Amino acid sequence: MTSKEKGKGERTLNITDLLLGSQSSDAVGALAKQFGISESQARDAVSSLAPSLSRGMQHRTKESAGLDSLINALGKGNHARYIDDPGVLGRQETIDDGNSILGHVFGSKDVSRNVAKHAAQETGLGSTLLKKMLPVVATMVMGTLGKKILGGGTAAPARQQSSGILGTLLDSDRDGSIMDDVLGMAFKAAFR
Repeated sequence: MTSKEKGKGERTLNITDLLLGSQSSDAVGALAKQFGISESQARDAVSSLAPSLSRGMQHRTKESAGLDSLINALGKGNHARYIDDPGVLGRQETIDDGNSILGHVFGSKDVSRNVAKHAAQETGLGSTLLKKMLPVVATMVMGTLGKKILGGGTAAPARQQSSGILGTLLDSDRDGSIMDDVLGMAFKAAFR
């Protein structure tokens, strides 16, 4: 389970929960179709890739400029379309947008490769396939964040409100650590 119990039975959702929820089920189905895998395999891929994206975003938003950049991107990017209209996931402009997102989040293609390798070990899917899926999953993450923070609108949200929501959604393992697991190792290797 990707959510932790909080308080007296109150459950908080993270980005992976939202991506795999009913609101995004069409997007997961479109992802499966696009890459010729089962919906179950697509769910496994999203479950494995999304936490690394969350940790990368969380790392970048620790600095004020990174948080402002993410909030600005959410306000201007119309990323909700990736969830609202999953048919766009297979388009080249979606992949280009996803690669741009990955560049901002990870800062290095080596990190993306390491994330795909780790996901391959977790899912049994090939790392080459997962590397191809990663930009599309990145657009889905941004689409889900956009829908959650903007409520389907396109106006830039207030910074203070957004940072609280982002913190909850991006803390995928709820341990407060942003440099754990494979992404932490990849960032350390990439920025030595």
